[in-house]
Amino acid sequence: MIIHHILEDNSIVNKFIAEIRDVKIQKDSLRFRRNIERIGEVLGYELSKNLHYANSAVQTPLGTKEIALYTKNIVLCSILRAGLPLHQGLLNYFDDAENAFISAYRNHPNNDKDFEIVVEYFASPAIENKTVLLADPMLATGQSLVAVYEAIKKYGTPKEIHIVVVIASTEGIDFIKDHFPENTHLWVAAIDDQLNDKGYIIPGLGDAGDLAFGAKL
Repeated sequence: MIIHHILEDNSIVNKFIAEIRDVKIQKDSLRFRRNIERIGEVLGYELSKNLHYANSAVQTPLGTKEIALYTKNIVLCSILRAGLPLHQGLLNYFDDAENAFISAYRNHPNNDKDFEIVVEYFASPAIENKTVLLADPMLATGQSLVAVYEAIKKYGTPKEIHIVVVIASTEGIDFIKDHFPENTHLWVAAIDDQLNDKGYIIPGLGDAGDLAFGAKL
């Protein structure tokens, strides 16, 4: 797996990350969603440098100009519901992409810290030989991403996979390395070193889905 850690170099993303982590600022769900969206835009821009390009002639009012444009066949796939603001940020840049959505959630059958990942819904165009951008804001244990990957493989084999994450744990990164193809790219804004006993990232930011859309039952 090829890892691209955006905050290895200082940039405006530092501000967006600081605000989504801040317990006072993150209470504003509108700003939280917008910051996730803006991080998605930056990650999308950085990701775009690794896509395949081909020269295309563009007609202007005064002549023609050869411009390298990325080849199409991109599918944005987001994990519901937390992935929606990140999806929108990517869609702002890859506005001609196809879109897919998949649900994955932690099920605690014994009402304790042990859980399983349940995938119940998947709506997608064909993904065979396409470039899939898999968006999930939090990469904690990595089990959700692996479950999602196993589900979408039934619908075809992507040409490339780019995983787009806002905050990841080192443990989660190590876990998904063993389950995704070697040429998979991971685009992550920030990396935290720890998980707590419930499998949440420390210091992380809390539950991204709840912060974006309100607490669930």
